[in-house]
Amino acid sequence: MSIAMRRKRDEAEPGSEAGKDVIAAPDLTPEELAAEWAAESPPPAGPIANLAASLVAAGVGVAGMVIAVGLGLGTPGDPSPGTWPFVISLVITVLALAQLLVGRRGGVDGEKFSPLSRMAGFGFVTLLAMVALMPVIGFEIPSLLLCFVWMKFLGGETWRSATIYSVVVVAAFYAIFILALGTSIPHLF
Repeated sequence: MSIAMRRKRDEAEPGSEAGKDVIAAPDLTPEELAAEWAAESPPPAGPIANLAASLVAAGVGVAGMVIAVGLGLGTPGDPSPGTWPFVISLVITVLALAQLLVGRRGGVDGEKFSPLSRMAGFGFVTLLAMVALMPVIGFEIPSLLLCFVWMKFLGGETWRSATIYSVVVVAAFYAIFILALGTSIPHLF
């Protein structure tokens, strides 16, 4: 139970209904809120974990730049397919190197891996599955499945909400990228 909910419960008159099932929390000071968040957060990862994360991110950025160069960079006036992947990979590499220099002290920003850390890996694997399926069956079905899985299993939405939001998101992407922009994304319809 949070500090605010305990305070509200303790302030209620004995025997009254006011102290039961408190849902709304009174205003907390910034210090109380920070203390509550710190008590609920996982422990910091430390300098070795920050170093490893920075090196992995830098490796991903460098690999992305190499792949993007293979696709062709083009010019600013006539970009090729590798232009934006190269720019994004360059930004990832620069940020990873900055984290390598600044974040090695192991401050409170990085967290130790916990069972919830697997969620990021699960999200990445499902994203890879979508990328593998897109050339085969178009983007509509894989995107719909990806949105549904992310909203239901990673986001904790209800079955109804996950279904509705997934359909709306895919319809919006279809309207923007296929109908409005006429891109060459593989699609069924």
